[in-house]
Amino acid sequence: MSILENWQQWKSFLGDKVIHAQNDGMEESKMSEIAFQIGDYLAKNVDPKNEQERVLADLWSVADKKEQHTIANLMIKLVGESSAH
Repeated sequence: MSILENWQQWKSFLGDKVIHAQNDGMEESKMSEIAFQIGDYLAKNVDPKNEQERVLADLWSVADKKEQHTIANLMIKLVGESSAH
């Protein structure tokens, strides 16, 4: 099973990456840009594997660049808070 097929595993995986980036001193602006690039890549190249990813892909497809950056930042916040608990 791919990590993309299970929403909780995907969030956990991303949360771990966010925590490592923060611990390594990565600036939030850099994390935001990387999250945007990953989101853009996934939206263009990867078929969503679950309902949550489908919603994100649909939102991404109708968002302008500024809104896409907002979605990316919200994902960082979501997985960061999920990992802290």
